[in-house]
Amino acid sequence: QLPLVESGGGLVQAGDSLRLSCAAPSRRAFSSNAWGWFRQPPGKEREFVAGIGSDVAMTIYADFVGGRFTISRDNAKNTVYLQMHLMKPEDTAIYYCAADSLSGVPGRTSSRYDFWGQGTQVSVSS
Repeated sequence: QLPLVESGGGLVQAGDSLRLSCAAPSRRAFSSNAWGWFRQPPGKEREFVAGIGSDVAMTIYADFVGGRFTISRDNAKNTVYLQMHLMKPEDTAIYYCAADSLSGVPGRTSSRYDFWGQGTQVSVSS
């Protein structure tokens, strides 16, 4: 399975915004599938951040997002985005995107997703 490719990570200050992108291989379309973003903070387990379904109105978020992040998708580009605002130091993590090749409904557990990216580092300084 060709991996997804994340981009857009970097070092920002608390309160700043950042947009992550995740592109799928051109040979594999995910327009009918759900996507998700997960993250793994230093020394912690990987956790769910956000998910979007084949119906773009179907979005779910982790409680800690608190309205600060928005997940979106562009099927024409086979790409999903995670727009993050009002970032906090506790948002520091490696962020991973994932796609569920079997369902168009987003889930909160990593086992639902079978295509993954390599991860992109996001660091937020105080």
